[in-house]
Amino acid sequence: MDKLKGVWLVGVSTGPDSMALLNMAVEAGIEVAIAFVNYGLRAQANEEEKYIKEYAKNNNIKCHILNEEFKYVGNFEAAARKWRYDFYISLIKENNYEGILLGHHQDDLIETYIMQEEKQLTPSYYGIKEEMIYEGIIVKRPLLKYKKEELIEYCKKKGIRYFIDETNNENEYTRNRIRHEIVEKLSENERLLILKEIEKKNAIKRERDCRINAYIKNDEIDLALYKSLDKEDRLYCLRLLSKDIKNYSEAHLINIDDIIMHNNDFLITLDDKNIIAQKDNKCFRGLRKNKYCDIYNTLEELKDIKKDNYYIEEGKLGTNALTLDEKDFPITIRNYEEGDVIEMRFGRKKINRFFIDRKIAKCEREVWPVVLNAKNEVILVPGLGCDIRHYSIKPSISVIQYY
Repeated sequence: MDKLKGVWLVGVSTGPDSMALLNMAVEAGIEVAIAFVNYGLRAQANEEEKYIKEYAKNNNIKCHILNEEFKYVGNFEAAARKWRYDFYISLIKENNYEGILLGHHQDDLIETYIMQEEKQLTPSYYGIKEEMIYEGIIVKRPLLKYKKEELIEYCKKKGIRYFIDETNNENEYTRNRIRHEIVEKLSENERLLILKEIEKKNAIKRERDCRINAYIKNDEIDLALYKSLDKEDRLYCLRLLSKDIKNYSEAHLINIDDIIMHNNDFLITLDDKNIIAQKDNKCFRGLRKNKYCDIYNTLEELKDIKKDNYYIEEGKLGTNALTLDEKDFPITIRNYEEGDVIEMRFGRKKINRFFIDRKIAKCEREVWPVVLNAKNEVILVPGLGCDIRHYSIKPSISVIQYY
């Protein structure tokens, strides 16, 4: 193992992999501190905690222990991982450590890849990355080239005591099943073939990542360009556009792609904050605009108003102009709603028809302002004009729509 500068935190479970990592780091002359988590769920855990404290004392290494009541809901492994990593991050920030060293090995890498394949995932990386940034913290895994049996042999040779977590022998968890039923039975040739397959897939992914990122600028891509790509590239675009949103399966992305491919105007809700939409022939990821309903009681209140989707200025003739008198108040300015109509000089006009005729994007329609009088009648639609009773050559205000 290469020597690293600074002090590094080593995540230790007292298993053969983490104990081998700890000893290798010490042998390489790396300054280390130990982080150990006792979940309190196994009888053996207290003995392990006692041992790692003694090891740290005998080797003059600072040892951090997390031994608090561990409560979780849902998946144990996911909750335990978050509990553990949150502990690591807090220690690194408090003590100004360089980062965290973890004892994942080649068997873990292959197990992770097989799990990804079984679940038909398209991950950000196949297998396990040797180095990554997690919430601003450097995470290194120096043992990925070692098999688990090699690390066990190393510990035996060096006379390093280690513990075996008895729950690892159970097939209750998916990872344990894959470990015992597949990985442990692999021949040397089969193992090498899987490692080459992982390497190849990551190389293809790096090339695609580089290329697709060049197409996407400011979370948007030209719609014609998107539609010209092959399906895998299009789905990769969608993964990049929805990268911060959890639980987006391949099937979900395929549904989104189908909508985009068969429509020139669309608004797709990703979650309560984000959308994928079309505007100006661009497919883009944006924030979902909140519905609004603003009430004004006097003409004086309408001065210097600037909101997220409209602003008000002195009245000027045009399709944004509106003439008001006292009986119109209170007026309401809200976003367009399905079914809104306005009485124009040439008859009643469905506002949705105006949107269609002007080819206004769905993302703009959703938050387009309309002005209503005290009787709850639509009296102005910016861009279309005011109703027949509120037109004059000296309008009171102009309401300007923008997205």
